[in-house]
Formats: sequence, structure tokens, C-alpha cells
Amino acid sequence: MGILSRFRDIMASNVNALLDKAEDPEKTIDDFMRSLNADLGKVKAETASVLADERRAQRALEECKAEIGKLQRYAEKSVEAGNDEEARKFLEKKAPLAEKASQLQASYDLASSNAANMKQMQDKLASDIGQLEERRTRLKERMAAAKAQQRLNAIGSPLGGGIDSVFKAAEEKVNSSYDEAMAIAELRAGTKEDLDKLFAQEEKGSGSNAEDELTAIKEKMRKKE
Repeated sequence: MGILSRFRDIMASNVNALLDKAEDPEKTIDDFMRSLNADLGKVKAETASVLADERRAQRALEECKAEIGKLQRYAEKSVEAGNDEEARKFLEKKAPLAEKASQLQASYDLASSNAANMKQMQDKLASDIGQLEERRTRLKERMAAAKAQQRLNAIGSPLGGGIDSVFKAAEEKVNSSYDEAMAIAELRAGTKEDLDKLFAQEEKGSGSNAEDELTAIKEKMRKKE
């Protein structure tokens, strides 16, 4: 019977429930994907044969029914012609065909059921594979986000404050560089004349103080005399 023997197992499987219980979801998803793709390949390979069986069974049944109908018409025409003996012969030939038709009907019903089951399995497997692909995508996204957060935590931990401390330290460094640059710019903004005046005032102030001190010393010496 091939893959059809696993019809109930395939249709009853619940990949989401199995994944929820898995200790290693990523490995479980990969294993399921391989298994489901293998089953889907078998279903596709055997579907052609099952459909061919269905068509053969249907054709044999239709041919048998057509023969039964033909013998029935011949018997009726013989009766109309008053030839009961001929009619009896046609009916005798029809009797075993009726039994054969019953057997062919059972064969066709089974073949038709198998074809329907193959279609259901193919749809179910395709759906399960789609769900697994979605789960795997979400799982990889979460793993990538977790690794990114771990890297950020590793960067922030030496500063004791996480990523906020990293940004704060960088901001303080920028502000310090800016203040230093502004101070230099302010110093350079003054003209040379302003600097000369400043030095002149300093020199003048220094000279005036010296004269005052000299006068005070002379005055003190005169008093001693």
C-alpha cells in the first residue's frame, strides 16, 4: 500500500504540539522538515499510480454497466418481438455481469478513496511544512536578537551601566572636545593690538608698583636720619 499505510499517522500529526514539547526546537524542526519532505516526495511519486488505478477501475465499471444495459435492451426487444427464448438468453448473460458490476463498484470506490486520501495527505504535508518553515524563521529571528543583545550586554558591562553608559560616555567626550575647541576659538578671536595693550597694562602696573615701593623706602630712611 506504500505511503497510504501511514495515512492516519500523517493526518493525526500535530507539528506545533510536538515542537512545543521539544528540548531543542531548532534540531527538531530540521528533523521534521526532512521527514515531511521525504513523505511528501513519496506521496507525489505514488499519486500518479493511485490516480491511474482509479481511472482503470472507473473505466471497467462503466464498460460493465454499458454491457448490462445493452443486454437489458436486447431482452426487452426480444420480448416485444414475441421471442421469449431469445430474451431469456440475454437475461442469463446479464446475471453474472450484475455480480461483476458490484465487485467493480467496490474496487472503484476503494480506488477513489485512495486518490482522495493521497490528495488529503499532500495538502496536510504541504501545510505542515509551511508551518515548520514559519516556526523556523521566527526561531532564527529570536536567536539572532538574543545574540545581538548578548553582544550589547558584553559591550556595556565594563562600564557598569550597559548600553546607556556607552552612549553617555561618548556624549561627554564629544562635549569636552567641543568646549576645548570653543575656548581656543575665543582666544584666537582677539587681535594682536588687544594683546599688546594687555601686556602694556601689565608692564605699566608692574613699574608703578616698583616706584611706589622705592619712594616708601626713601621716606623710611629719611625718618631714621
